[in-house]
Formats: sequence, C-alpha cells, structure tokens
Amino acid sequence: MSLEQWSAVDSYFSEMLIPADPVLEAALKHCTDAGLPSINVAPNQGKLLHMLAQIRGASRILEIGTLGGYSTIWLARALPPGGSLVSLEVSHVHADVARKNIELAGLSDVVTIIVGRAADTLEKLAADHVEPFDLVFIDADKENNPTYLKGALKLSQQGTLIICDNVVRKGRVMDADSSDPDVQGTRRFFELLAAEPRLTSTAIQTVGIKGWDGLSISIFTGPR
Repeated sequence: MSLEQWSAVDSYFSEMLIPADPVLEAALKHCTDAGLPSINVAPNQGKLLHMLAQIRGASRILEIGTLGGYSTIWLARALPPGGSLVSLEVSHVHADVARKNIELAGLSDVVTIIVGRAADTLEKLAADHVEPFDLVFIDADKENNPTYLKGALKLSQQGTLIICDNVVRKGRVMDADSSDPDVQGTRRFFELLAAEPRLTSTAIQTVGIKGWDGLSISIFTGPR
C-alpha cells in the first residue's frame, strides 16, 4: 500500500459520503492563500468530528489549536441552538484567517477564538470556573499534549469526550528514544491517559491523504 492509494480511498469516501461544500472548500483555499501549513484534518475526519459531537450531544466544545478554522467549522456545525465553541490559537495570523472563515460559514455568533498560549488560557478558564465542556478536541503542538490534557481534565464533566489528533506520528510513537519533542510529548500524553482513573480511553491508527497517523478518544467519567 502507498500514500497514493490511501489518498485515493479517502477521495472516494469523501466523494461518496460528503457533499460538496463551498464554505469548507473556500476555507481551505483561504488557508493555502495565507500560507498556513496544510495540516488541517481531512474532510472525512472533519465529518467524523462533526458526528462525534452530534452523538455526544455536545453543546459546549473546546478546541485546542484553531489553525485556519476548518475543523472549527465542522465542530461548530454540530452544535445545537444555544451551543458554543471556544477555540484556542497561539498565532494571530492563523486566528485572523480562521475568523474570516468562520464568518463566511455564518458561525461567528457561536465561535470564540482566544489568542495566546493554550496552556495559559486553559489555566485561566479553569481559574474563572467556566462551565465545563462536553467535548474537547486537542490538535495543537504535540510537545505540549500532556499539558493540554491536564488542562482539559480541569474543564471536563461526567461524559466529556476528549479527542486528540496525530498520535501515531507515522509510527514514531513507538520510539521511546526519539529526540523529537512531538514524539516524546505524545508518549507522555499516552502515559497520562493510561494512568488517569477518570478516563476511559482508546486509540486508533488511520491512513489517508494525511499519511499514517491516528487519534485517541477518551471519556471523562469523573469526578472533577
């Protein structure tokens, strides 16, 4: 098997199951035009996030890592009336692109983007005793995934779904001696998942247009 074959299957799935969406297509173009890295989730993965949010019945969503707002749109579209999404992004440039894409999607009234170091913002949200979130999507710098998980736990409640993207790293997650901080961050993240009694967790590998990677899914069982 090859990346070309994986990509072809992804394209087939998207063509068969995901209707053409000018808003999402425009969002990707805006990201490319602005020079943002092409690290957004694939369309079929975006729809998976959307469906998981619907299955969970999430009315409050926290996203760690906005980039250009592509996954933000998928998640925000799953919100019920009165729902809200908070997205954390360290880059002002990325946040500006995301805000334009979110406005184009007609979601500015339900999405709030907070610019700054996510670790700091998570601490502030916890200190401010904000209402817990129903779903947390972690998709930022992998080195700090352990910090993001600890922050997410403080903002979770019974039944909160915590999803983390890019946890396979083309198989490099198996290399305990890796000097790559993203690999080490991912390994520490898994160690925390395994040791945390309030989480029920699993992880799956994926192949597709984004290559060989995967995601973890956890349910927070409490108490806070």
